[in-house]
Amino acid sequence: MAAEKEPEAELDARYSSDGADPTTWSQARRFLADAEIYWLTTVRPDGRPHVTPVIGVWHEDALHFSTGADERKARNIVRNAKVVITTGNNALREGLDVVVEGEAARVRSDTQLRRIAAVYEAKYGEEWRFEVRDELFRGESGNEALVYEVEPKTAFAYGRGTTYSQTRWLF
Repeated sequence: MAAEKEPEAELDARYSSDGADPTTWSQARRFLADAEIYWLTTVRPDGRPHVTPVIGVWHEDALHFSTGADERKARNIVRNAKVVITTGNNALREGLDVVVEGEAARVRSDTQLRRIAAVYEAKYGEEWRFEVRDELFRGESGNEALVYEVEPKTAFAYGRGTTYSQTRWLF
């Protein structure tokens, strides 16, 4: 596995407290890896946004999520692969929110899918164990899911607490 990318962090002083430090990409990456729920935004055919919660994993410089082929998010991605994935908390005076902008690319390699499936199981437990076959995740119930990866093109972190900060990374 290649070393994780370390883009330069840019602090936006307009939205940051005096003396605030930018969030490092390694902090944001750790936050992305530890999050249990993400909000995925895709674009409907008529241009309206579609937002839905998903579970996912950070693996090899990308966020990964799965979905059924007939679900709205999968149908949206076929037409427009540009997505935004957000995670964080909803407290005003503490925490961190991270936003990743990129394009969702279908993962088709069974070898890569097996590695991603192992990360899902390690993170979420045996309930999220997948068999990999024919470029799909297959659950115990027989459900099949496509797997997508999103490599960040731009990412943001919004820190709150004793100081507020807004950090941006370009990849």
